[in-house]
Amino acid sequence: MAKLTVVQRLELLRGMGRPTIREYIPLLFKDFTEFHGDRYFSDDPAVLGGIALLDEMPVTVLAHVRARDIEELKRINFSMPHPEGYRKALRLAKQAEKFRRPVICFIDTPGAFCGVGAEERGQGEAIARNLQDFMMLKIPLVSIVLGEGGSGGALALGVCDKLAMLENALYSVISPKGFASILWKDGSREKEAAELMKITAEDLRFFGVCDKIIAEPEGGAAGNIGLTAANIAAWLRNTLNRLSAENPEYLPEKRYQKFRKIGVFSE
Repeated sequence: MAKLTVVQRLELLRGMGRPTIREYIPLLFKDFTEFHGDRYFSDDPAVLGGIALLDEMPVTVLAHVRARDIEELKRINFSMPHPEGYRKALRLAKQAEKFRRPVICFIDTPGAFCGVGAEERGQGEAIARNLQDFMMLKIPLVSIVLGEGGSGGALALGVCDKLAMLENALYSVISPKGFASILWKDGSREKEAAELMKITAEDLRFFGVCDKIIAEPEGGAAGNIGLTAANIAAWLRNTLNRLSAENPEYLPEKRYQKFRKIGVFSE
């Protein structure tokens, strides 16, 4: 398909027509069972977690949830997780390590929720804890950016051995609107910021952040969700088979070195 501009991709990703994780799960996995709650405060519907089979391989699935209608949009807090969502994800990741299951994370959020309640319950600490503890898990971890990957809210599910992005996905250290608000004190310059930030899959592949760009069909993922899911599944099978063959004791150090290289430059 013709390459879209970053602004066109941003508009595409924020539309409610783009496939969500709940549509991908039955196409990618068998016998998915969802788990709920962080065992501290409550359940966060903006983060989905559970166990499933990828072919015959048991896996743990963690994902940000996007909406397909207004009611779901309100229920999942506009895809902005509370700390309970990240604590649920970490609980299930540690369970996966106990039972030697690989973890597959699907990233699709504009960012973590920054409301008063979320901050009172430790939003920053919950994200930081995920970054620290995911880094040390002795199981294969892979992440796929399905749509919008914004700020620490995305990175909390992005500490992994291999990162893939759908062709039209975006992944950034801060949302374009946040970038514009900080740099120019003008959030309305969001589109201009998006052009400057180098946040497309192609940009991030060039910088070494993204390991694989997964092709989308003509018209984007919604044009043929079955084909998109098949492309995702092929990458997952190949990547997890290779990672599962490695000594799990060495995975944390290799993961650490992968992230140490991000941002390295020479003059």
